[in-house]
Amino acid sequence: MNLTLLIQTFDKVFIDRLSLGSSLAKRLMFLFPSESIEVVDNRPFSDSDGHLTVEEFDRSKKNLFITPFKGKFFKRCPGARPGLACCNYFVLNWGLQCDMNCSYCYLQSFINTPVLTIYSNLDKALSELQSFTQSLGNQPLRVGTGETVDSLSLDPLTLYSHDLIEFFRDKPNWTLEFKTKSDKVEQFLDCEHAGNVVVSWSINACDVIKKEEHGTASLEARLSAAEKCKNNGFPVAFHIDPMVWHENWKQGYSNLVKQITERFCPKDMPYISVGALRFQPEQRHMMRERFGMNSFVTRAEMFKSPDGKLRYHQDIRKEMFEFLTRAFKAASPDWRLFLCMETPETWLASTGSLPQKKQELETLFDPRLIKKHQKSLKPSTDA
Repeated sequence: MNLTLLIQTFDKVFIDRLSLGSSLAKRLMFLFPSESIEVVDNRPFSDSDGHLTVEEFDRSKKNLFITPFKGKFFKRCPGARPGLACCNYFVLNWGLQCDMNCSYCYLQSFINTPVLTIYSNLDKALSELQSFTQSLGNQPLRVGTGETVDSLSLDPLTLYSHDLIEFFRDKPNWTLEFKTKSDKVEQFLDCEHAGNVVVSWSINACDVIKKEEHGTASLEARLSAAEKCKNNGFPVAFHIDPMVWHENWKQGYSNLVKQITERFCPKDMPYISVGALRFQPEQRHMMRERFGMNSFVTRAEMFKSPDGKLRYHQDIRKEMFEFLTRAFKAASPDWRLFLCMETPETWLASTGSLPQKKQELETLFDPRLIKKHQKSLKPSTDA
């Protein structure tokens, strides 16, 4: 999708008067036709506060709101919670809501903003990060931007990737990760970088993408974008998350592994994360309202887990994780996989070991790396 088509997907751009002097507001006022721009003093659709109806949630994806963020940008990953094995990940959120429309999206369970919001003060976020340089010293730090907004689907509009890549260029021990389901990478491929910017894709079996990941790039488009990044010196990674059980799931995920291992090798990427379908109980009602029962997700039999989420039975998760791991290891024993948002019990059942005991993963899961900042950085939203 080119920039013109991306612009045409939005009905309106609302710009907070407090953001008028920002580079983002100036860029959008240049890109969008004047009749699509409205300067406001308050958040639009404020009468929709609280629980959104299906219509209001769908509308939120078609209207942009540019405003400064008044809270803390930099937080711990939601996986940093009691009972889950955390991979020392931090998140930097520069927006709220996603322009794509996956049936299982966890944003449905806690988003109550009636408009897709982009924060205009990215400079404040970078100042927060800068404040950690002295306390961290040479410690590694992994920062991702794809928690409450897709990292790259709107990047041709914001060009925030340019600012972030430049910021991380003189911090070789830190890693920045863009996580996306889009194929929008052309806008930063010529940026000078330090080889510490990982471009990652949430990917899935083709049947799952077609049936559940509405408005996203096709698997072929995502893999092709990953090859472009690899060819320009960017490390790439994949997140096969969530794995979704369906009648032909083994064939679908076998084909997915085949496409990955034929086009990439283990040295091209630091890791592949794997997760299974999970969501908050209150999300089920909205998913059924929005997508009906003709969905692998809304028809799934789920059980409440100790963390409160609905998940597949552990036996099913174990079977799926073992199947995918065997498929990758059959292609090469050097593929590095880890489970995302799972309990130590599931790690033991599915892999026979805790992650910090695996040599190839011990750095990712070393609790000493984040202990110093545990009190000041609370976990973010609940993925």
